Amino acid sequence: MSEIAATADSRRLRAWLLGLPLAAAAWWLTYTHLPELADATVAVLDLSRDTRLGEAVHFFVYDTPKVLLLLVGIVFVMGVVQTFFAPERTQALLAGRRLGLGNALAALLGVVTPFCSCSAVPLFIGFLSAGVPLGVTFSFLISAPMVNEVALALLLGLFGWKVAALYLGLGLLVALAAGLLIGELRMERHLEPWVRAIHLGEAAAPDGSGFSWLERFDAGGRHVREIVGKVWPYVLVGIGLGAGIHGFVPEDFMAAFMGRDVWWAVPLAVVLGVPMYTNAAGIIPVVEALIGKGAALGTTLAFMMSVIALSAPEILILRKVLRWPLIATFVGVVAGGILLVGFVFNAVL
Repeated sequence: MSEIAATADSRRLRAWLLGLPLAAAAWWLTYTHLPELADATVAVLDLSRDTRLGEAVHFFVYDTPKVLLLLVGIVFVMGVVQTFFAPERTQALLAGRRLGLGNALAALLGVVTPFCSCSAVPLFIGFLSAGVPLGVTFSFLISAPMVNEVALALLLGLFGWKVAALYLGLGLLVALAAGLLIGELRMERHLEPWVRAIHLGEAAAPDGSGFSWLERFDAGGRHVREIVGKVWPYVLVGIGLGAGIHGFVPEDFMAAFMGRDVWWAVPLAVVLGVPMYTNAAGIIPVVEALIGKGAALGTTLAFMMSVIALSAPEILILRKVLRWPLIATFVGVVAGGILLVGFVFNAVL
């Protein structure tokens, strides 16, 4: 390497070392003040969160930067981490060959991450970019919103430990079984070509050695440009769709059929839940209201799980990453698991 090139690389490395802490501080400051940003936006527009329009605007202003910040941060970190591991090593680590161990670890990781369905997508993409097997990534994508620690705590307080434990166990079972099934179907060919190229590690070095820190940081930046640059329009449209229907939950109408002892109540609750989008904390008050109006617990939980784990905005964002056959398989498997949860709760409680 010439002296001029070495000097240029040294300057770039110093720029990374100076810029990353500043960027991380700005990232954290922005992320932790998103509620205030959303409140201020609603106030500036002279709206009220008591109105449907005000709530929709607040939801959009809060959720859009949240998902984009997560996407940028996670993709950058995974891009750097990938330089330490060959794809084969990462796959061997989480391949789950021992009775789905990788799927179980991913599902448990999903439980402790406070993500809604759209917020879980960035880490899902990051897992794929690191070469983690497709089935394992889906176990995380399913469990992160479905078995939410906020919902678990609120269910514990509202309905007791038995209901909370059953919710936790069935949610993990759905995430584990769905991930194993998708993994066995070997549907990597239904990833979008640009994702499949990253997943296969075409640009990775044969092993984790030989990279300088400048090259590692450059790899992280390149991941952000390639992945976030392709996905962000889908994030905007998806969150916009979710904001448009957020708060429009016809509680009286839903309670009227959710309390009926008919087989089709659970499937109908799932169908109604998919177009809606909110997080677990946002849907729990609706669940409590529905239960108070006489809705069956299993039917109501099926509705809740479909809202937070199988939302239309999530599917719209995933479309940039997955092809329709894989999306259809994901939706079918998860919907089947949610139906199981609803029927089991209605049968035993």
